[in-house]
Amino acid sequence: MRLFMAEMIGTLLMILLGDGVVAGVLLSKSKAEKSGWIVITTGWAMAVAVGVYAVGRISGGHLNPAITVSYALVGRFSWTHVLPYVGGQLMGAFVGAVLVWVVYFAHWGVTEDCHSKLLIFSTMPAIRHNVANVVTEMVGTFVLVFGCLAIGANNAPTQTGLTPLLVGFLVWAIGLSLGGPTGYAINPARDLAPRIAHWILPIPGKGQSGWGYAWVPIVGPLIGGALGAVTYVKLF
Repeated sequence: MRLFMAEMIGTLLMILLGDGVVAGVLLSKSKAEKSGWIVITTGWAMAVAVGVYAVGRISGGHLNPAITVSYALVGRFSWTHVLPYVGGQLMGAFVGAVLVWVVYFAHWGVTEDCHSKLLIFSTMPAIRHNVANVVTEMVGTFVLVFGCLAIGANNAPTQTGLTPLLVGFLVWAIGLSLGGPTGYAINPARDLAPRIAHWILPIPGKGQSGWGYAWVPIVGPLIGGALGAVTYVKLF
């Protein structure tokens, strides 16, 4: 339960700040409206760092099923903890998304673009091409997992000092360099649970929840994360 709660709280903070910065940029009459991609990628980088700092000493701060599963795959994490971790990540991501809806409650009704409302919660590609979109998510998550292993983010006792900040910088680099085609989900919980929140919440004029695309930010990150972990272990 302690590990479940840690992953839940860490992921909640990550989604609250990450989806929150997207809401600030995309929703009408927000003071951050139209501030752009640099603001979004920077906000997401800091969101990840805060989440890892918050719970890293307890659970290692995975905050991402692709990391949890890939670490277990290469023996860096126990399979017995995978379900509690993933359950906590999904629950935290859902609650974080609901809190973003609450914080920006007055802005949903004055925002006309239903696509922007979905993008606050979940990713959608700039150009819909399933194969290319899956490959993009695979590459981004490969870099994430390979990079996390390289800076020792898989080792809970090291979750102090600069380690979580370096993970945030890694996510920042992925967003700036690889995020353009798909919005860089690189995390199944980050995309799926907020998409469920979008589907459930009474958001004015929200449109569809993009379920036809929802499998891409699940499958792509899981495959890419596994490849990143295996490659790192084989090389080092």
